[in-house]
Amino acid sequence: MTDCELEQDLRRVVETYSPMLLRAALTRTATPTDAEDAVQDVFLRLLDKRPRFRDGEHEKAWLLRATLNRASDLRRKRRDDVPLEEAANAAAEAVDHGPLLSAVRSLPEAYSAVIHLYYYEGYSIKEIARLLALPAPTVGTRLSRGRERLRKLLKEEEA
Repeated sequence: MTDCELEQDLRRVVETYSPMLLRAALTRTATPTDAEDAVQDVFLRLLDKRPRFRDGEHEKAWLLRATLNRASDLRRKRRDDVPLEEAANAAAEAVDHGPLLSAVRSLPEAYSAVIHLYYYEGYSIKEIARLLALPAPTVGTRLSRGRERLRKLLKEEEA
């Protein structure tokens, strides 16, 4: 692949997938800045590793899985080594995306990922199972338990 072809392919990937990957990363990070960092790291990894994909769905699945993993890594890292003052400032700067997205983001990662992929990205349970390398019944269970936790969270916020 020539440099020009590589640049065009990378531009296509960034333009096609950036919004979806950013939304996915936001479900796992504390701030929009961290979500953007996660997506950028994934694109850099794509450029560095240059994996071969079978088709567009394989490419999309790789990007989503890499983004969710990177966002989780950033979330853990920030939680472990951010001074209290910076954590307070980051929380104050976080963009309010409404009570529903805030509730989804507050769920454990196992639930927030499947809820995001199912409701925000429109994947089926079988597709999510393939993306996350989980059995389909596990995805269904996480989706059900995640919805129940969301109901409880949103009822608590109403009260």
